[in-house]
Amino acid sequence: MKLSTAVVETPLGQLRAAVTESGVARIALPRSSGAGFAGWLRNVYADAERVPWLPLVDKLAQELAEYFAGKRREFSLPVEPHGTDFQRAVWRAIAAIPYGSTLTYAEIARAAGRANAVRAAGTATGANPIPILIPCHRVIAAHGKLGGFAGGLDAKRRLLALERAATAELV
Repeated sequence: MKLSTAVVETPLGQLRAAVTESGVARIALPRSSGAGFAGWLRNVYADAERVPWLPLVDKLAQELAEYFAGKRREFSLPVEPHGTDFQRAVWRAIAAIPYGSTLTYAEIARAAGRANAVRAAGTATGANPIPILIPCHRVIAAHGKLGGFAGGLDAKRRLLALERAATAELV
């Protein structure tokens, strides 16, 4: 398997991305640890052939630019999130949240098939390896509180505001 890493400029700052020939494997937000990104690559893709560039890098940069410009509501990029079965169920539930909408951690737990596992759903949400594409910024705490976000609450607010503004233009 071939693996390429890249830095993608966005209004949030530089995102570090890892892509394979078949999908986006990881996006690290600006506030996340570079050491954590590198360590994750060593653990998950230790046997991958590192290449300087894969075509999916350009497509990722293009789709992110369109998203941040308010012109893209859904990503067409394949994703390869590595995690447990429960984590992947949570990430599928998150991926199904419509653009401009939010769900609570409890609603995500129910959608993942474990209604009583709200805290575990929150932990799985926080472990999302592909934020923005798997839009964990759309998951909020009960009573409308933001909860956490790997990129920081300011970034979460900005992403939600971007989507609400673009959605409001349709009305």
